[in-house]
Amino acid sequence: MNPVLDFGWAQWLQLFGHFASLSLLAVGGAITTAPDMHRYLVDRQGWLTDTQFTASIAIAQAAPGPNILFVALIGWNVGLNAGGLGWALLGVCVTMLGIMLPSSLLTYFAARWGHENRELRAVRAFKQGMAPIVIALLIATGWILATGHDSVAQAWPLWLLTLVSAVIVWRTRLHLLWLLGAGAILGWVGLV
Repeated sequence: MNPVLDFGWAQWLQLFGHFASLSLLAVGGAITTAPDMHRYLVDRQGWLTDTQFTASIAIAQAAPGPNILFVALIGWNVGLNAGGLGWALLGVCVTMLGIMLPSSLLTYFAARWGHENRELRAVRAFKQGMAPIVIALLIATGWILATGHDSVAQAWPLWLLTLVSAVIVWRTRLHLLWLLGAGAILGWVGLV
């Protein structure tokens, strides 16, 4: 049974503030803040039941789309508990704006500041230090995707295509979309 809450504008503002603070802590994505969401919403405030919280995450993870959908479902359930369908829509808006707005604004302004101050030694050092990390993460992602086949021996056309694409990107100025299109056509005709 859903609890019926005494929910006013102060509580909506508290909900927004909590999700806004979590937004800045969600380095690995919003799902990494789920334990604190549970602590706040279920244990401390009692705005959700444990079942509602768990179901919100389970349904969102099972559904196609971005992982952050669980935040919308949590807001939906808080709104339903606060008074019905209209409040549920408000709950979705409050939680999604709370989790998205601060990190988006921080990213925007940090990127803008970094671009404006790109000649500063500290900014250049930061960018140069991040480049190998980004490259390593891209290589790791490519490796995981490429080794998803049964064996390397069976997937030699895919490896060849990957190698040829890497050399073309490295040595020419051909736009990457042309290579993606060529790979899609080769996959469509069954060569990779």
